[in-house]
Amino acid sequence: MKKQFNRMKQLANQTVGRAEKTEVLSDDLLQIERRMELVRLVSHNTHKRLVTCLQGPIGTDAEKRHKKLPLTGLSQVMQEGGSQLGEESLIGKMMDVCGEAEGRLASELRQHEVQLERDILEPLNQLAEVDIPNILKQRKQLAKLVLDYDSARARWSQATKSFHTSTNYQATVAKADTLKDEMDEALNKVEMCKDQLSADMYNFSSKEAGYSHFYVLLVEAQAEYHRKSLAALEGVLPTIKAQQDSWMEKPAYGTTLEEHLKRSNREIALPLEACVMMLLETGMKEEGLFRIAAGASKLKKLKAALDCSTSQLEEFYSDPHAVAGALKSYLRELPEPLMTFALYDEWTKASNLTDSDKRLQALWVTCDSLPKNHKANLRYLVKFLAKLAQDSEVNKMTPSNIAIVLGPNLLWAKTEG
Repeated sequence: MKKQFNRMKQLANQTVGRAEKTEVLSDDLLQIERRMELVRLVSHNTHKRLVTCLQGPIGTDAEKRHKKLPLTGLSQVMQEGGSQLGEESLIGKMMDVCGEAEGRLASELRQHEVQLERDILEPLNQLAEVDIPNILKQRKQLAKLVLDYDSARARWSQATKSFHTSTNYQATVAKADTLKDEMDEALNKVEMCKDQLSADMYNFSSKEAGYSHFYVLLVEAQAEYHRKSLAALEGVLPTIKAQQDSWMEKPAYGTTLEEHLKRSNREIALPLEACVMMLLETGMKEEGLFRIAAGASKLKKLKAALDCSTSQLEEFYSDPHAVAGALKSYLRELPEPLMTFALYDEWTKASNLTDSDKRLQALWVTCDSLPKNHKANLRYLVKFLAKLAQDSEVNKMTPSNIAIVLGPNLLWAKTEG
């Protein structure tokens, strides 16, 4: 009997030592457990924040997502506005073609967000809300099984200690054997759960490189989306520019002479011709023409009317000084003077010659060097000014006076800005 007691005591000591090992995971598994909890947290936060970056509702089909995109709404409003304004309006034309471009951007955005949801959001959600929580549930289950085992071991240990005080030794031994079986069964469950948990934890650790690729894929998808969006815009920009360039109603003031003549299909600039025609009719006898300043509001109104190519100019015939001011403003606001930057030195050299015949000859040569459009418009203007000077006894605008007031509007050095 003493020998049997010693044997059971030895088994108890071995089992206790074995149980202590099952209560605590190995250091590497504990480290994986801590990292896994952090991965779950950051994956959850990333998923939540990424959802807020999407403009379409998640979990919907592509068509419904497309309709809900703000860009889609913008595209529709712009195209509807273009239809309301009609083809005769440049704003309407631009709203229509640019609205179509916004629609293409919306299509690219829809495809991008569908890809993000499929390739990034869903896997992140699976990782943070399913895969890691399932492993953590096993960890809790293991802790519960260890508690069950500790309880069974404590009961069995207590039974073995009562051998020497028991009055019914056989019953005590039988009870201890039963408790030993319960303890072994509990320990077996602990080992099985621990093995499964360890396998899942190691499997998680081995897949970390794959999980990290979600973030790489996010940046790659964004880069591809922006490339496609840029390509869509670059594809439509030439069409937009062509539509804009073909529009006839463009401002004349501040536009180069060549561009204005090309857009308006004219040989003489509209402000120049319109102002000359009005002055020929009502301003040739006006004293101090081009010298007396016009009313600012009247001048501004006339320039705006000429910019939009209106033919309703009757009200300005009665104010030749406003008409003359509009003509001077047009000449001065040209990006390049009518007599050109390139010939600035030639003009100044020719005008500084003391011999009148040589000066006239040099001026003719320089004039012949002008570009075709500049030469035609300068000729038109000079013919008008010559006619104006014929009435100098009345209007006081001699050639010298005309040169003083108009010269700075016809030629200036490029460095003047």
